[in-house]
Amino acid sequence: MNCSRSEAIQLASAVVASSQASENADILICVPAIHLADISKIVANSHVKLGAQDGFWQESGAFTGEISIKMLPDYQVDYLLTGHSERRQLFGDDNKVVARKFAAALASGIHPILCIGETLQQREANDTFAVLKQQCEAVIDEVGIEAFKQASIAYEPIWAIGTGKTATPEQAQEVHNELRQWFAGLNEEIAQGLQILYGGSMNADNAEQLLTQNDVNGGLIGGASLKADDFLNIYSVAG
Repeated sequence: MNCSRSEAIQLASAVVASSQASENADILICVPAIHLADISKIVANSHVKLGAQDGFWQESGAFTGEISIKMLPDYQVDYLLTGHSERRQLFGDDNKVVARKFAAALASGIHPILCIGETLQQREANDTFAVLKQQCEAVIDEVGIEAFKQASIAYEPIWAIGTGKTATPEQAQEVHNELRQWFAGLNEEIAQGLQILYGGSMNADNAEQLLTQNDVNGGLIGGASLKADDFLNIYSVAG
């Protein structure tokens, strides 16, 4: 929840103007819903994709204050974050709600990015993978494993976001690999093609080490995305 209208336009314009199309890396910006109309015009006819940070799974109805996912394609939204750690922790999006949003995104022709992650307490209790598995299984129960042909995953270790603690590249790779192996047990083809992003405070300083890990296929960037130069430095590493 950052940027005034003018700041959002300036930031998106800088990203579009300075980024170069790459065959090896996609670039996506997910903006607050109130800015979608403006930013959709800025990214039009560029290789930069547009995403929404959240949406509600019902198509319409008495849900004052919510934005239906079905409304998003009118603004050329190609991607949707589902289950972001802040949505889960602060706004009560449980696994079932996240799964419904994921399904609604697919039904609207939008590529969902399923955000999953564990708290420090869960990690210290050695429950990391059990938590991640539950979060993934809820979606699979809702839409089936085949849905992940049109979806991505973002691993967000909650304990490494804004806490001063840092996940090492090796820790990130370990979790990403375990996730891919688990998906392989369900469908080998999907597992091999699945894009797994890392969302634990990736920045210009640690991006190269993280992105060179075999199973880290990109980044879900937080604070570093609010400065165009920092964001584009990360993108240059990925590309």
